Amino acid sequence: MKSMTGYGYGIYKDDSYVLEVELKSYNNRYLEIQHNISYALSPFESYIDSEIKKVARRGHIDLNVRLKVLEGKVDVSVDKGVLAEYQKAYSEISEMTGLFPSFSDYLDADGVLNLIRSDDAELYKVGLDSALSEALIMLKDAKEREGRGTKEDLLRLGTDFKRAVDFIDGKSAEIEDYFRTLFSTRYNELRQDKEIDEDRLTQEVTLMMVKYSINEEIKRLSVHLKEYFNLLESDDVVGKRLDFLAQEMNRETNTIASKSSMAEISSMTVIMKDSIENIREQVRNIE
Repeated sequence: MKSMTGYGYGIYKDDSYVLEVELKSYNNRYLEIQHNISYALSPFESYIDSEIKKVARRGHIDLNVRLKVLEGKVDVSVDKGVLAEYQKAYSEISEMTGLFPSFSDYLDADGVLNLIRSDDAELYKVGLDSALSEALIMLKDAKEREGRGTKEDLLRLGTDFKRAVDFIDGKSAEIEDYFRTLFSTRYNELRQDKEIDEDRLTQEVTLMMVKYSINEEIKRLSVHLKEYFNLLESDDVVGKRLDFLAQEMNRETNTIASKSSMAEISSMTVIMKDSIENIREQVRNIE
C-alpha cells in the first residue's frame, strides 16, 4: 500500500553543469504531473513522465528540473567568405576616402563571427538519469513509508468496526426476542379489529419485519469487511476501491441505525460511524 503524498530530490554535478530534480506529490483523484523543466531539457518531458508513472499511479505531482551550466558550451567561427567581402568593400572605401578600417570594424561587422551554442539535450542525459533516479527512489520510499503507517491505521479502524458488527450479530437472539414481542403485541392489537382480514394481518406483520430486521445489513457488512481486509493486504492500487467500499459500509451502518431502537445497538452504530468516517479520511490519501 502506497500513500499519494511524498517528496523526492536528486542532484547531479560535474565540471560542466549541475542538474537538480525535485518531486512533490499530493492527493489527487488521478495522476497529474505539473512540469517546471529547464528549456534545454524539455525534449525529455515524455521520458520523465514515463519514469514517474513507474512509481506513482495517482496523485498530483509537482516536477521541478533545474539546470545550471558551469562551463560555457560556445564555439566561435569566422565566416571567411563574409570576411573577404568586407575586405573588398573596405578597400574601395579606403581608395575613395583615404581612411582605413580598424580591427574592431571587422569584429562588429555582421556575419563575420558566428557563435555556435551547443545546447544538445543529450549532453545532460547522464545527469538527468542520475538525479531523476535518486529523486524517484526517495519519492517511492516516502510513499511506501507513509503507506505502511496508513495501513496500520486502517487495520485498527477496520478491527474496531468489525468488533461492533460482531457485537450486533451476537445480539441476534436478543433482537429476535425483541421483535417477536413487538410483533406479538401488534398482532394482538390487530386481532381485536373484527373487520380486519387475515391477508391484511399478514401484510402488517411482514411490513414490520422488513422495517425492523437488520439481518441483511449484517450479512452485507460481513462481506464488505472481508473485502476490506483483503484489499489492505493487496499490492495493487486500491484507493478508489476502498473509498467505494467505505461508502457501502457507511450506507449499511446508517440503515442499521435507522432501524434499531435498542440502546446497545445504537451505541454500536455510533462507533461504526466514527470508524467509517476515519477510514474514509485515511483512504483519500491512498494511491
